[in-house]
Amino acid sequence: MNRKFIALIPLMFFILFVNCSSTFGQFAGNVLKFRINDFRKTDNSLNLKMNSRLKKNDLKNNSDTDTSELFGSYTPNAGFRLVDTKDGTVNFSVFSYIRYLNQKGIDSTYTDAFGKTTNIKTRQDIQLNKVNIKFFGWIMDPRFRYLFYVWTSNTSLGQVSQVVVAGNIQYKVSKYFNFGAGINGLPGVRSTSGNFPFWLPVDNRMISDEYFRPSYTTGLWADGNPAKAVEYNLMWGNNLSQFGIDAGQLDAGLNTFSGMVRWFPTTGEFGLRSDFGDFEDHKKAATMIAGHFTYSEEDRESQPKTDEFENVQLRVSDGSKIFTSGLFGENVNIKNAVYKMTALDAGVKYKGFALEGEFYWRWLSNFTGDNMDSLGFNLLSDNGFQVMISYMIVQQRLQVYSTFSQVFGEYGNPWDARFGFNFFPFKNQAFRWNFEYIQIYRSPVGSLSVPYPVGGTGGIFNTDFMVNF
Repeated sequence: MNRKFIALIPLMFFILFVNCSSTFGQFAGNVLKFRINDFRKTDNSLNLKMNSRLKKNDLKNNSDTDTSELFGSYTPNAGFRLVDTKDGTVNFSVFSYIRYLNQKGIDSTYTDAFGKTTNIKTRQDIQLNKVNIKFFGWIMDPRFRYLFYVWTSNTSLGQVSQVVVAGNIQYKVSKYFNFGAGINGLPGVRSTSGNFPFWLPVDNRMISDEYFRPSYTTGLWADGNPAKAVEYNLMWGNNLSQFGIDAGQLDAGLNTFSGMVRWFPTTGEFGLRSDFGDFEDHKKAATMIAGHFTYSEEDRESQPKTDEFENVQLRVSDGSKIFTSGLFGENVNIKNAVYKMTALDAGVKYKGFALEGEFYWRWLSNFTGDNMDSLGFNLLSDNGFQVMISYMIVQQRLQVYSTFSQVFGEYGNPWDARFGFNFFPFKNQAFRWNFEYIQIYRSPVGSLSVPYPVGGTGGIFNTDFMVNF
């Protein structure tokens, strides 16, 4: 396809969307306002009521509607309330997005720091990338809460963890202490500390964040607010990333720990779940400072497959996995390593403007395996950063952003730069259309679920329509 034509694709999409947004928004608004009448009555009674209302052209929910005939409720980003009784609640929510991805602007081959050249299969496709269906609420006691979900990665069809069925339970003792057990994100960086999917791009991180971060695992955690404008999150888990790993592959150590402390000096908050960008349009400058630390003893057997979503691999900065046989010399095979990582992040938001950044330091050490005397080192040290600037051009409607991230490692200094915008058709974060261009250099990370491949150098375009209701 002609590259000039490809460059016009996002512009044509946006013009079409803006022209249709008014009509479509009015239609969808009516749909969201609609409530099912008297669900407890028989089907015949329900059909009679619906036919009567159709004849009167009265399907909108307005102030004159008898609320006793309404069933359920809806809150943007919090889902639909299906059950509300004295013994518990059930809420239903869906996160999903459709992505058009064009990687034809990246190089077709990649030579790593060890001189190995590999071919890169570039993609141009449309995918229903992910679907996350959640049921959550409380049972018997409002302090006892549950979350169960089905999460699919449709770009990984046929792989082991293409579909994940997971969840957790929590008990809130007080605002100072909440206890949880199940699958959760290790709070080692900002993006795994509870703000998904409220990022600037749709479900893809800067390469530095993706390179350094821990992931999701099964474990125990505690969180709360020990003081005004301060919150903490501590987790003890199985490993850095459990998706795609069965119980037989885990070691018997339970040696993964992660923690976070976050402070909001000026306003006591930083938006919805401390999200990225200033969708809320703060009238007073909101500020945030946070520190994270993660420790994990990892072994070769407990590493997820490369293309399984939310995977974390221990890599060096050219993208090579440290557990690859013979990577650091003939017959040299690392079987165990200790991962330690510290991250500091900070940000400010004011009247639609946001400036946010995060810095990372990672150490890999305590290597054991075959022929370690020939390894040549006992420590691998990397650091990096990401910085993001965004602005709401039209309040709660149109946001633009630009980002840059880089990894400084012993096997290369890869980076990525981005420019994009988000269009919110209904002036909330339940629906979003994102357009993004990525310029990337020797990416050390990648998978089928993100826009960039390992080793990618060049330009990438993706557009995503996301729902989170």
